[in-house]
Amino acid sequence: MTDTNAGAASAPVAKQVPTTREHHGHTFVDQYEWLRDKDDAEVVAYLEAENAYTEQQTAHLAPLREKIFQEIKSRTQETDMSVPTRMGSWWYYGRTEEGKSYPIQCRCPVASEDDWTPPELVPGVVPDGEQILLDGNAEAEGHEFFSLGAFSISEDGTMLAYSTDVVGDERYTLRFKDLATGELLADEITGTAPGATWTLDHSHVFYLTVDDMWRPDTVWRHEIGTPRADDVSVFHEPDERFWVAVGSTRSEKYIMIWVGSKITSEVRVLDSQEPTGEFRIVLPRREGVEYSVEHAVVAGEDRFLILHNDVVNGAKADNFVLADAPADDPTNLRILIDHRHDVRLEDVDAFADHLVLGYRRDALTRLAVWKLTDAGYGDPSEIDFDQEIYSVGAGSNPEWNQPTLRLLFTSFVTPAQIYDLVLETGEMRLLKEQPVLGGFDSSEYEERREWAVAQDGTRIPLSIVRRIPDLEPQGPVPVLLYGYGSYEASMDPAFSVARLSLLDRGVEFVVAHVRGGGEMGRHWYDNGKTLSKKNTFTDFVAAARHLVATGRTTPELVVADGGSAGGLLMGAVANMAPELFAGILANVPFVDPLTSILDPSLPLTVIEWDEWGNPLDDPEVYEYMRSYSPYENVEAKDYPAILAITSINDTRVLYVEPAKWVAKLRATKTGDAPLLLKTEMSAGHGGVSGRYEKWREVAFEFAWILDVLGLAK
Repeated sequence: MTDTNAGAASAPVAKQVPTTREHHGHTFVDQYEWLRDKDDAEVVAYLEAENAYTEQQTAHLAPLREKIFQEIKSRTQETDMSVPTRMGSWWYYGRTEEGKSYPIQCRCPVASEDDWTPPELVPGVVPDGEQILLDGNAEAEGHEFFSLGAFSISEDGTMLAYSTDVVGDERYTLRFKDLATGELLADEITGTAPGATWTLDHSHVFYLTVDDMWRPDTVWRHEIGTPRADDVSVFHEPDERFWVAVGSTRSEKYIMIWVGSKITSEVRVLDSQEPTGEFRIVLPRREGVEYSVEHAVVAGEDRFLILHNDVVNGAKADNFVLADAPADDPTNLRILIDHRHDVRLEDVDAFADHLVLGYRRDALTRLAVWKLTDAGYGDPSEIDFDQEIYSVGAGSNPEWNQPTLRLLFTSFVTPAQIYDLVLETGEMRLLKEQPVLGGFDSSEYEERREWAVAQDGTRIPLSIVRRIPDLEPQGPVPVLLYGYGSYEASMDPAFSVARLSLLDRGVEFVVAHVRGGGEMGRHWYDNGKTLSKKNTFTDFVAAARHLVATGRTTPELVVADGGSAGGLLMGAVANMAPELFAGILANVPFVDPLTSILDPSLPLTVIEWDEWGNPLDDPEVYEYMRSYSPYENVEAKDYPAILAITSINDTRVLYVEPAKWVAKLRATKTGDAPLLLKTEMSAGHGGVSGRYEKWREVAFEFAWILDVLGLAK
């Protein structure tokens, strides 16, 4: 793909204003740091000029964009209903309506106390006794952006706490609704983080606020019906490396405060029936030790289930062990599940008579049910799924004592399925499969696992999905290669209605599960962070080389895709191996990491030091980050086509990073491959809001990808 409209408009050229940065004896002259001030009219004008240029350069794709949008729309059952979830005497569900962008949250009454079979709701038909709890469309009216933060029902079902963000900066306004009367209470709390936790008697709510760095740092207790000025700060975390969260155990017996950095955690608990009491520490924080806590009743005794990665039998339990202890003496630990190098324990949920274990083995998620007996613990039983690639997880299971377990199952070719597992019999009841209109047939698509080999010999899992062609292609095929590789986040298989528009045009979708993610256990993460971060980039390059070497594709038919920290990956491989890619799509890309991580005044910087290292104090970290920072390593060479997309209100990856990156690329690179920057002027890190706007954004990206691959028709 070349710049076909180059004669019609000139690309914006950002002025150069030298800004000097000096650290550890090294001087870097940054010509585009002036773009950081989004209140500067000249900065806004530059971003708008880039937007106008991008629109002009992609104008020829407008018919294709509209066609893809209509394909997504036509395959989506716009008027739909979720499977109801029982909590107390109500079935809770969400529904969508054709032409409306946001879900409507509802409930209807349970027929009888022993009724655990969800009612079969018919899209477009209002169930008997339906009560609308919150209409996102009404809340979003008059706003360009809308996001729902908290949506929390009190245990007795009489009160709703919800919060909304209409700017995109992830600061929410918390409100309260009496569900018996429909009355919106006078209580209103601005500037909160997402989430709200009720006490058992719904007299109080615990919520979070953030500091100037957008870090959740303070837990507050609000008494319903009192002014915000009377709210009590029950916990404040001064250490900028730590984030704070608040919630409750599944039993709702305890309110819990979680405090965590990237490598250290601490949990505090409070009996929910004593909301004005003092939180107590379960286990004091120790540097490098992470743990989580759940409450279970085992043989009539309150016990804490503790997942941790402390030293066990002389070795650190990197993939975590499961222990338990009396709730009133949490230091008295006993190991329930030992450490395994091939299994990463991830979570445990407790119910009245069983536990549900979530873990990961062979790059796949797993679930096991562990029965509780009168004597204590029975034997765990893994739920088996006979598929090569899939994702499974526990769904919404709010009740402490229920005879079924709600599960979610999906894969690249399997639309999301919702099951109820009958615990007594083991029967798996399929309640719903995500509807895909337009004659979709999963047998026309296939998914498989392949393994690339990294430069150090490590085997890198690849997940591949394609439409099965009528005739097997005789030559190379177009590929969209996706990667992330940070924060131990796993890119698990999931179905996408929108992706069908690429697959049906012959594009194969490949996920490179590179190091820095969590697919293969904690070591996979540890070997793709701090001073091993470059493994993330070389793994992705190895994945691209594997696809070419096996004859599946050629560099001229590969587009790379990644967002946020995956955008850092995109910027790095653009510098390292531009010859391997025809195009690179970078969403809200973290492409100026060294500048950001050097500045502790920026949002989220200090907590990131455990992920990337601290270049401010450590010369080795500084030099290492400088060696891979996409912005600082732009060179005068041919780059592939690049589309960078960002949001002006993003608080996680500031818009200035891709803006500076594109400005420097435009001034430095050679060749005629197009370079585009698109800035959403009223959105945050997640991009635009509303399903129709999101579909149009996907259509914009897909049309660009197809154009790069020579398939824009």
